[in-house]
Amino acid sequence: MQLVVLGLNHKTAPVDVRECFSFSDEEIHKALKYLYEYDDIRECVLLSTCNRTEMYAVVDDADDALPTMQCFFERISARPIDMKEYIFYYREVDCIEHLFRVSASLDSLVLGEGQILSQVKKAYSIARDLATTSTVLNTLFNRAIAVGKRVRTETRIAFSAVSVSYAAVELAKNILGKLDESNVLVLGAGEMSELTARHLVSNGVKTVFVSNRRYERASALAEKFHGVAVPFNDFMNCAVDADIVITSTGAPHYIIRTWDVAHLMPKRKGRPIVFIDIAVPRDVEPEVEAMAGVKLYNIDDLEAVVQSNMRQRQQEVVVANKIIAEELQDLVQKFRYLSFQPVFARLTAKAEEIRQRQLKKALAKLPDLMPEEKKVIENMSKMIVRKLLRDPFVKINESAGTDKEDYYLNALKKLHNLDIIGEGAHDETTTCHRYARQ
Repeated sequence: MQLVVLGLNHKTAPVDVRECFSFSDEEIHKALKYLYEYDDIRECVLLSTCNRTEMYAVVDDADDALPTMQCFFERISARPIDMKEYIFYYREVDCIEHLFRVSASLDSLVLGEGQILSQVKKAYSIARDLATTSTVLNTLFNRAIAVGKRVRTETRIAFSAVSVSYAAVELAKNILGKLDESNVLVLGAGEMSELTARHLVSNGVKTVFVSNRRYERASALAEKFHGVAVPFNDFMNCAVDADIVITSTGAPHYIIRTWDVAHLMPKRKGRPIVFIDIAVPRDVEPEVEAMAGVKLYNIDDLEAVVQSNMRQRQQEVVVANKIIAEELQDLVQKFRYLSFQPVFARLTAKAEEIRQRQLKKALAKLPDLMPEEKKVIENMSKMIVRKLLRDPFVKINESAGTDKEDYYLNALKKLHNLDIIGEGAHDETTTCHRYARQ
């Protein structure tokens, strides 16, 4: 079995491609329920954010699984787009390192942003709840989450934490200067919208208008920042008074179209307006940018702003990389021994059964022993078993990942007649990660 990841992100694909493969939690739930139809995929976690969609999997063979995983992606998307030009495909150690970098926010558009770790946790939680993970991915994702926490704790990479929403506010400042006389309309009341509103308020905006399909959510968010909630069917009227419109909804289609803005601009009497679209899929129709008095920026336009604000974080990357290298080496070692555990467990169980049986017989012949004396004999029997098993276990662990691995495992099973105990034999595949059912 092999560990792989297939995906695309802001480095490999533009926003118009990424939005075709941006999946909601509901779509991920539905997709994972059909995973049983794909025999090549043994375990799977789907991670989908505004900047990346990635499929982590345990497969029989990495080469054979690639077209299967592409097919799985395209089936979820249900859009006629060839993804081959935009994807990356990492195997084994490269896959582990990639996930560690993602969890540590080293692979994010905004270095050190805080959302990705919670998104990794959520993706893993969904897959685990649907039973599409087992030993390998459970081990991998638990360690990746721990790595993300460690990097944020032991470095200053998340100091004065920023996100795409912060970059959006910085872009607005670059365009308008001080924001204390600006009115801002925020579309969407989710986490991204709340972060954006928080940054706007901290930069002194005059008024924050919030609109959402569910008015009660817009009202709750507006109340947090002493803003004004706007019914969703009325937000274009509110845009007449807004200097900046920041959109971050989960709509699967454009919510602001060219004809909407064409009707809006005459009402503004020559005052320009800035649209910052940080949603994936995009909220604002791209043709809006061609209109007089309108500036439109999407999530890809934020990269320049991000770079100018992240220079001080670059020095922390060196420390973070050392943490990742240390954790990577440790986990690879753990995976190397994963295939041995069933054999170790069977041999240990057999030895323990023999020990207890012989101890019981011996104690039956010594009825006059005091409890303390019985305890000494029992401890002695445990130590004998432990010391007898130690050398074979050490020898097999040393063979992990070498051409002697299968030889020693098979010898141990035959010498101790372990094939008749438990079920299943050691997988003969010589990859460094083995699939072990829980």
